[in-house]
Order: sequence, then structure tokens, then C-alpha cells
Amino acid sequence: MKEKTQVDDINSSLYDFRYEEDESDMFESGITPQIIEEISQEKGDPEWMKEFRLKSLEIYNKTPMVDWGPSIEGLDMSNIVTYIRPKTRMQTDWNDVPDDIKDTFERLGIPQAERESLAGVGAQYDSELVYHNVREEVAAQGVVYTDLESAMHDKRYADMIKEHFMKLVPPTDHKFAALHGAVWSGGSFVYVPKGVHLDIPLQSYFRLNAKGAGQFEHTLIIVDEGAYLHFIEGCSAPKYYVASLHAGCVELYVRKNATLRYSTIENWSKNMYNLNTKRAIVEEGAKVEWVSGSFGSHVSYLYPMSILHGRGARAEFTGITFAGEGQNLDTGAKIVHAAPDTSSYMNTRSISKSGGISTFRSSVQVNKNAHGSKSSVSCESLMLDSESRSDTIPAMDIRTSQADIGHEAKIGRISDEAVFYLMSRGMTEENAKALIVSGFADNVSKELPLEYAVEMNNLIRIEMKGSIG
Repeated sequence: MKEKTQVDDINSSLYDFRYEEDESDMFESGITPQIIEEISQEKGDPEWMKEFRLKSLEIYNKTPMVDWGPSIEGLDMSNIVTYIRPKTRMQTDWNDVPDDIKDTFERLGIPQAERESLAGVGAQYDSELVYHNVREEVAAQGVVYTDLESAMHDKRYADMIKEHFMKLVPPTDHKFAALHGAVWSGGSFVYVPKGVHLDIPLQSYFRLNAKGAGQFEHTLIIVDEGAYLHFIEGCSAPKYYVASLHAGCVELYVRKNATLRYSTIENWSKNMYNLNTKRAIVEEGAKVEWVSGSFGSHVSYLYPMSILHGRGARAEFTGITFAGEGQNLDTGAKIVHAAPDTSSYMNTRSISKSGGISTFRSSVQVNKNAHGSKSSVSCESLMLDSESRSDTIPAMDIRTSQADIGHEAKIGRISDEAVFYLMSRGMTEENAKALIVSGFADNVSKELPLEYAVEMNNLIRIEMKGSIG
């Protein structure tokens, strides 16, 4: 079998497959009031949601384009399809999902993961969820895990959705938050009752199959007092030669003494603009843990934010970014210490090769009433060649003297001596470099769910095959 040496050749083996879309299912490209009303009508929105969408569109049209990160000039919103009619109603039996969609998720390993290690799974294909299921024993504990739109139309949860939807990330936050408010579709709603500790994770997987389209799922999670949840999110798309857009939104409410671990692996294709917004509010004694892996997309703007709102609230962010040829990944995290005795920790690794650009931004704000707060930021970057670039941009706004704040950053290249040593022990140059990179990323990969840690190491080896030869 011929050994492939180019990244593009190898990447297509797992994620770069697609099925032809029926163009009659695709709404007109662009963003107009008529399109927003058609989306709202298609989905049977309650009146308050229809008004929310139209108001968000007004905000979108008035808000300037984001300009603090990499250029997004290649993204022309007039060419983006914001909604694609589903091929099927959402199913709870995997056998009822259409064959082409089922084959897509089978190849991505979703049903197998559900059978082996997950408490529940949601699978979104283009604009809508096509499958959602939760184990009976989990539902018996009062855990709600369903698609957001079903919850919005369910009398048991409708008021909860209206109370929380886009309150943490308002449409006024930035232009793509406003866009999301106007065209959002799909996503998951999770509610974990007081004191319930889920020992096995829930997972949602988002697949964008269509060309020149956008995906705008909304994830809303409420973990009530003393409860525990691990939620896993995976994303991918096939490669096209036109721009695609991901502008989802995640809102996490972590109540008193609760813990929420939110793990994400994003492996979008390299024609994707990933402009996602994620935010958590953490109450007294509660904890949020973000674990993030960013491997795909042409351009990313991704900065999960934690608001430590109650005394003793805690936040941790663990992230890894791999920027290859043609990628400019601008990632990081934001922490707001808004209460006394709060603590936060960021630990990140970024890798860049073949001219890829990796930028890590950290923002730590300690309010004047947040006495006794502690924050530590550690970021390390590894460049694999002289063409690549890595930057660290910290921002700290400390408004009290009664706080303990630290920041550490390291940027370097692979040591020729280390590569030579490993080669002298019988390894090829390719395998020597891959081993060094995997070791560099090890303390992050061990925080990932097992199947994603394996995937991350495979991705590193794949990328390294394209770094020489």
C-alpha cells in the first residue's frame, strides 16, 4: 500500500466524505427578514421566538463586523445558506434514520460510542437533529436530554427555555451572536436535577454535510444544585472549495455546588469559518471544566467564557490547538471573577506547522468585590518549522489587591538534538517528531474522553506525516 505523505490526502480518509444534497431542501442563501420568517414558520416557533429572531436580525444589520482577530474577508454571508430542511423527523430509534445519514454517523463512530460508553446521544445533520436518545435509567433519574426545539414546545420546559435562552450570550454581544439569534437551528437541551450524579457522559455530534452552508446549533445546559454532568461535543465537515460557517452558541448554567465538565473536539474542514460562542455562569461552590481540542477550520474565533458568580466558584480550561497549512486559529478563554474566594486555571498547548498560525488569548478579570480570588494561566506553544507562527496575548484586569494572579507562557521549536537522539535509537525522523509532539500534548490529551484522546493522537500522527516528504 502506498504511503501517503500529504496532509490533505490523509485527512479525507475519515471526515472528508459527503452525500449530495437535494437543493430543493436548501433555503435561499443570504440573510433577509423574509428568510428569517420562513425559518420561523418552518420550525413552528412560538411568537416570542419569532420576534426574538427578527430583533436579532436588526441587531445583526447594525453591528459592525468583528475585527479583533484573523481576517474573515473570505466569508460572504450573501452566499451562505442558513437553513436546510431535514430529510427526516428526529428519530429515537437508530433504525429509522435515513440510510445516507445513518451511514455518515456510523462512519464517524457515533452509534458504537452510544452502545459502549454514553448515557445519551444527539446527532445533528446540517440544520436539524436527526436522532436523539437517552438511556432509560438516566431518564428515570429525572435527567432531561432532548433537542432544544422539542423542549421549547413542551409545556414542561417551555418557560425554562424562554427564561434562559440567549441570556448569557445576548444578541448584542457581537455580530455573529446576533446572527445566531436570528437563524439558530438544532442543538440540545439538558437539565440535570438536584443531587443527580451522572457517571457516564452525554454526547452531541454535529455534522455539516452541505456545501456553502452554515450550522447554528444552540446548546443549553442547566446542572442543578449538587449535580454532576460530563457533556461531550464533537464536530466535523467534509472539505469543499467554498466557504462554510459554524456560528453555534453554548450556554451553561452551573448551580450551587454543581460540577459540569464540557469536552469538545472540533475537526471542521479547512474551508470552515468557526465563529462559535460559549459561556458559563458558575454559582457558589460550583465548578465548570472546559476541555477543548481545535484541529480543523480555516479560521477560528473561539474563547469559552466562565463567569464565577458565587463565592468559591471555580473554573478550569484545558485546551489544545493544532494549526496546519492554511489555518489561522485564534483561540483562548475568558474568566470573570465576580465573587470572593473564586479560582481559575488555564492550561493550554498550541502546535503550528506548514505556515499555520496559532494565537492564544487569555482574559482574566477580577472584580473589586472578588477578594481572595486566585487565577493561574499557563500556555505553551510549539512551532514545527520556520514558516509557522504562534502568539500569546494575555489580558488581565485586576480591580482588587487581595488576589493572587499568575501567567506563564513558553514558545519554542522542536529541538534538533532531541530528534537526532530518537533517530539514533532507530526511529524515523517523522516518528521522532510525532513522538515529541504527542509528548508535548500529553497533559492535555489525558483530560479528553478516551476515544477523543485516541483520535487526537491519530490526528497528530496524520498531520506529522505531511510535515516531511
